[in-house]
Amino acid sequence: MKIIKTSLLAFFFLLPLVLADLRVGFYNATCPQAESIIQEVVQKQFATDSSITGGLLRMHFHDCFVRGCDASILIDSTPKKPSEKSAGPNLTVRGFELIDEAKKRLEAACPSTVSCADIITLATRDSVVLAGGPSYAAPTGRRDGLVSNPDDVNLPGPSFSVSQALQAFTAKGLTLNDMVTLLGAHTVGLVHCNFFQDRLSNFQGTGSPDPSMDPALVAKLSKLCASGNNPTTFLDQNTSSTFDNQYYNQLLLKRGILQIDQELASDRSTTGIVSGFASNGVRFSRSFATAIVKMASLQVLVGNAGEIRKNCRVFNPK
Repeated sequence: MKIIKTSLLAFFFLLPLVLADLRVGFYNATCPQAESIIQEVVQKQFATDSSITGGLLRMHFHDCFVRGCDASILIDSTPKKPSEKSAGPNLTVRGFELIDEAKKRLEAACPSTVSCADIITLATRDSVVLAGGPSYAAPTGRRDGLVSNPDDVNLPGPSFSVSQALQAFTAKGLTLNDMVTLLGAHTVGLVHCNFFQDRLSNFQGTGSPDPSMDPALVAKLSKLCASGNNPTTFLDQNTSSTFDNQYYNQLLLKRGILQIDQELASDRSTTGIVSGFASNGVRFSRSFATAIVKMASLQVLVGNAGEIRKNCRVFNPK
């Protein structure tokens, strides 16, 4: 097995080995090769598409923020029963094929043992490491959910104010520092023009660009978005494929792409956190490792709750 190589900016952080009923190494006895199988699948994908890190981080966040990390985002919609996948915020979520491949290999090695929810969690961790981010111990033992309803999807939007976003995060048991930290995942993210186009020409109905965006960036993005077909751009315009703290430095330069991102640098409650992460990459890496493990442990199904899906896209037959 090829070992993941980490950059000098990637560190291993010691975190609590048990969170609720989750624990590091949950599959050591029942499927000892589980984590290495997932790691190999992620490595293969990352070798041809490094943007998969942003894709998996977004999938992980969108899954955990609805009903806890229960893989409800993976269920396919049917004509009679729509799922979370059909909700507006999830229409551009990607990485499902990677999860399918990992599940296929895990079912061959250890049938009905490793949950789809844990596959998302571990694949996200491995992709962060490959992009140069922190390596952290990810507790496992989640079960897969039995509900996937598009009406349950109520995620903080790209045009939220800091106070609006914080309400959404605190409702999930996360803090202001957790929020600013987790938004740092945008250091490797891609975004479609429709999520920020209002900032380029008619911000909040003013008929002018958002004054908090660097005019040079406005010009660059206006040209991109005018090309049609709702193209994408990087949320971090500097080190776009590297998981680092440059996202925060871009915010200080008025080069945040989404409104919520840029407001982190100007809101009195968050500007100090942004400045701290911008000047200290190690601090951000440590904070991210802690925050993402915390997010991935909230409202999870454990023990005999839920199920272990055989196919991540469909509930098990009753």
